[in-house]
Amino acid sequence: MTLALTASLLALILTLGYAGLCAVSPFGNCRKCRGFGYALKTDRRGRLKPGKTCRRCRGDRKRIRVGRHLFNVAMRLHREALADHPRTATDRSSS
Repeated sequence: MTLALTASLLALILTLGYAGLCAVSPFGNCRKCRGFGYALKTDRRGRLKPGKTCRRCRGDRKRIRVGRHLFNVAMRLHREALADHPRTATDRSSS
């Protein structure tokens, strides 16, 4: 196998793996609060306690994955394009 073929095969495997992950689990932990829903603060004694609610996830602790977001945008555009195009009698008979 050549280097280019190996690299493209690896890229294809990674892409399909990420697409599968987005299909199975569309939400992941928030990157800012790491899934806690708030920032961790320490009091004067050094003990951890909850701080402010995370602004990115608003305390939900989850975020939509980038791949799933792109898939949702593509599907929305596809649905809107189909809704704007009325089907005629010739379109229905050909399909």
